[in-house]
Amino acid sequence: MRLKIFTSLDYLLLLCILFLTGIGIAFIYSSGFNSDGINVSNEYIKQIIWLGVGLVLLVLVALFDYRRLNKYSFHFFAFMLAVLIYTRFFGRLVNGARSWIGIGDFGIQPSELTKISFILFLAKYLENSMNEEPRKRFIHSLCIMGFPVGIILLQPDLGTASVFIPIFLFMCFMANIPVRYLMIVFLTGMFTITFTVLPVWETEILHESVPAIHILTNLKLRMLVSVAFLGITTIGVLGNLFFKKKYYYWITYFFGILSTSLFASVGAGKVLKPYQIARLIVFIDPYSDPKGSGWNIIQSQTAIGAGGLLGRGFLQGSQSHLRFLPQQSTDFIFSIFSEEMGFVGGIFMYAAFLCILLRILYVIKQTTNNYSCYIASGILGMFFFHFVVNVGMVMGIMPITGIPLPFMSYGGSALITNMIALGLIMSINSRRLDFKSTF
Repeated sequence: MRLKIFTSLDYLLLLCILFLTGIGIAFIYSSGFNSDGINVSNEYIKQIIWLGVGLVLLVLVALFDYRRLNKYSFHFFAFMLAVLIYTRFFGRLVNGARSWIGIGDFGIQPSELTKISFILFLAKYLENSMNEEPRKRFIHSLCIMGFPVGIILLQPDLGTASVFIPIFLFMCFMANIPVRYLMIVFLTGMFTITFTVLPVWETEILHESVPAIHILTNLKLRMLVSVAFLGITTIGVLGNLFFKKKYYYWITYFFGILSTSLFASVGAGKVLKPYQIARLIVFIDPYSDPKGSGWNIIQSQTAIGAGGLLGRGFLQGSQSHLRFLPQQSTDFIFSIFSEEMGFVGGIFMYAAFLCILLRILYVIKQTTNNYSCYIASGILGMFFFHFVVNVGMVMGIMPITGIPLPFMSYGGSALITNMIALGLIMSINSRRLDFKSTF
């Protein structure tokens, strides 16, 4: 058993994990101090406990043969969907979203663990459907993603829901689903966000009327245009069906994306809170609402800029101790780290994350079966998206979406999910040359 532990663990990954979680705990501790030098938070203690639990789970998952999860992946996925539905109606309301369940101070966010169940079940489907027609695989895969994303959006939790999209795209790309199909998801998402935020952008940032945006501000006009685009899409479908001309296919493709995006933007406008929509655009000009939606970005940029090359030193950050940074131990932990450790500290942190991403890429390249390749690809998409969006968010070059920084942000659910994910990577890596099937 002892020898199996030694051979199952990836010590380079483990070193990066311990480095990042150690930094995270240190700066969660720093974020707890106020301007009087008094620690008013015990979050760092909770994070240490979660780290201990996470490391145990990482080792157990690394030792477990990931291939045995194949037969149970649907049950795990269905169970997590049921938990998500329960959470939507009976969960704890935190930061405007009903996405937590728990007792007392102990709580978990089921949507985090749903990422793992989604990766496992989608990997199983993609593995079993390799001989099916690509369009059929794409539609079925899209439906698999649609269930958790739809429920999470109803909570509403836009940030967590958005993470499922890169997971889906990375896995489907590795499963050889044509890029033109994957671009439907990407473009529909981009157009839906654009159509949802343009009316808010007009009133909150531009402060003047734009005739073209009237289509989006007038609900009746928007629905009329949506129906018209849907009619053109229908004509394209019929033309492609009866005449087999390529241009009918592309008419269907583009107008289908536009009509779907317009309809979806109506729903998004009703589900998302006004402050969530404002966060999606205020990064363009934070000073358009400096004491509201733009406050977080302005204070985060100030903290990062104040760090300079070498930083102010551990426990010497003013932005966090003066409580200028909301959610400073979670979404904006990088801002505190940058203020106290500076640009040089950031380079070491970037290096650790790059090492994790490259290590997962290595596992994808070396693995000997499609099932493990799809799992590793989904995990790569998850970590890549979390890192890029969080760092871009705190630097003010991406919208604020409430996505935590892996291993560093405070939060037990996210840390546990990340540990399980890398445990799966270690399990795949240690069995990459084992051809025995346990499906």
